Amino acid sequence: MSIARVTEIKSTSRKSFDDAVQAGITRANKTLKNVRGAWVKEMEVACGDDGKISEYRVLMKVTFVLED
Repeated sequence: MSIARVTEIKSTSRKSFDDAVQAGITRANKTLKNVRGAWVKEMEVACGDDGKISEYRVLMKVTFVLED
């Protein structure tokens, strides 16, 4: 039997939502062991003074399995 835990992380990118998700998963793997998946809970953008998108943001719930 295995037991999993879920933690929320927020990640940003200047390129895209996909890049923000990848950056978040990459960073989570540096700290957490046994990352098994993530659910993107929220997506948002920030806009600059010119009205164009300046940053993509995602709030994710990352699932990882606890070790024995």
